[in-house]
Amino acid sequence: MPLILIVEDEKILAEMYKDRFEKEGIQVDLTFSSEQALEYLNNKKPDLILLDILLPKANGISFLEKIKQFKNKTKDIPIIVFSNYDDPKTRNDAFLLGAKSYLIKTQYTPKELVEEVKKYLNLKNKSQ
Repeated sequence: MPLILIVEDEKILAEMYKDRFEKEGIQVDLTFSSEQALEYLNNKKPDLILLDILLPKANGISFLEKIKQFKNKTKDIPIIVFSNYDDPKTRNDAFLLGAKSYLIKTQYTPKELVEEVKKYLNLKNKSQ
């Protein structure tokens, strides 16, 4: 069963997405800040990270910068930014820092988000 990490500070949203993914057979762990997510990565390796940009203290871009510390441990984990923050510079920075996709929350239903994530999980599984 694939494991994804959702980094989302809005707990109600995070729980809603977790429920939706788990109904589709995808295991989900939740963290609610960049700091929690980095701590999580010290102990576990998810198959994909779903990352919000607007987080308390350190934002998603900061997380993308800091995740480089993990080098080999995280380099093959696809990161999908999932945010309502649609700023061209932030979007560009996210891609430069390794994000595979930048999705705007309001443009995706939970079902569509699951389908989008499955594409990346399938791509990853085919390359193994």
